[in-house]
Amino acid sequence: MGANVLFLLSDEHARSALDTYGHPIVQTPALDRFASSGTIFDRAYTPSPICIPARASLATGLHVFEHRCWSSAQPYYGQVESWMHRLRADGHTVVCIGKLHFRSGDDDNGFTEEMLPMYLANDGKGWPQGLIRNPLPAFAEAVELAQLLGPGESDYTDYDRKITAAACKWIGRLTKRVHNKPWVLFVSFVSPHYPLIAPPPFFDLYRHCEIPKPFANSQSQRSQHPVLQKMLDFWNYDDYFDADSRRLARQNYYGLCSFVDDNIRQVLTALDDSGQARDTVVIYTSDHGEMLGNHGFWAKSLMYEDSVAVPMIIAGQNIPVGVNSTPVSLTDMAATIETATIGSEKPASAPWQSRALQAFITRPEDDRFILSEYHDGGSPTGFFMIRQGDWKYVYYAGAYPAQLFNLEQDPEETQDLGENPDYAEVRAKLHGILKQILDPEAVNAEAFADQARLLEYLGGADKVLAMQGFNHTPIGS
Repeated sequence: MGANVLFLLSDEHARSALDTYGHPIVQTPALDRFASSGTIFDRAYTPSPICIPARASLATGLHVFEHRCWSSAQPYYGQVESWMHRLRADGHTVVCIGKLHFRSGDDDNGFTEEMLPMYLANDGKGWPQGLIRNPLPAFAEAVELAQLLGPGESDYTDYDRKITAAACKWIGRLTKRVHNKPWVLFVSFVSPHYPLIAPPPFFDLYRHCEIPKPFANSQSQRSQHPVLQKMLDFWNYDDYFDADSRRLARQNYYGLCSFVDDNIRQVLTALDDSGQARDTVVIYTSDHGEMLGNHGFWAKSLMYEDSVAVPMIIAGQNIPVGVNSTPVSLTDMAATIETATIGSEKPASAPWQSRALQAFITRPEDDRFILSEYHDGGSPTGFFMIRQGDWKYVYYAGAYPAQLFNLEQDPEETQDLGENPDYAEVRAKLHGILKQILDPEAVNAEAFADQARLLEYLGGADKVLAMQGFNHTPIGS
């Protein structure tokens, strides 16, 4: 018989922002203990550094160009079969507690039950302002990030506490239930996503710490790449910060990382108390990272490591202890969960598609390549990342230069080798991998065409700009 699965997902937790992954001051004791009992993947990535496309990939095991949930206004609504659908059809209990960021509870998202769900704002329309590309509009809500700073409480911290309580209650009832098949509980927190307001006990953990300053933040240090310059103009969060508020914002982010860690501690304790821990595989990851002012950016939407790299830890039944350097993706969650519960997975027909983490634990593939895409607001074009070995290649559709970084020698990604003639062979190899997966120009055209049709359906740019604007999805929307 297969194992139960407890799938823990946070929102916007950069891979670097855990003690387990080497952060100098962030305190995540529950996740550290959990990681010490299982396998840590140190090259895990999101298939898209923005919530809605990433979560569609997490559900389907497909990349963005395959499921076509391109942006924050084009969500998952059950239109492609998910691992949840398949397990439910096989008789498994598949429950979600917390943030989904799918379109609506009226859709069949694949779960047997959805508790305390967060769907898209604007009655399922999400954030359609990002569909407007020519010209790019202003993002007036950017000012909120620097204005809404803790310490304190927010709707988001209150929401996470409710998610934790509901998850602990659900797990606590397991001893009173008879399960003929393994269950899956998907617990989806909203922290450490902004607003950067950390509850005082967690904020205070960093009150006397030396908070690291953002790197490559000054005008002279920022990339002059034309697409990134346009994105800095749109996602101009940093314009509203000064040195003191940058420090305060980062302190609150670290506090929120510790806050979500404490919520995870409570859920893991409930699992232990239920007596089912030894029959359960536990997974922890996040949908994308957080830039925290590095390179002049805040939030996500970029192919820099702080935006696109995520933590990924798996422990439990038959999972050994160790660190695994196989590049992996949120797309791999579908095969991983199905392998844990039923002992098999939907076969991958191509090397970039969903594969089980369990297979990489027994047979590491350090040379595997990973794809990530971005087709959302703030950018004049779509762009694509390939990670293989020490190299990261970023291709921008259209007449824009590519970027290339050696992450082993340049972990802060300040030395762009994208136009250095000495690395033409490396770029050609990685571009060949990208072309093996997709035609970036054709995919970019498809994404823009889909978005233009949706913008027209919604009434055009003026009507969309009159819709509710927000910097983070309101609770209850």
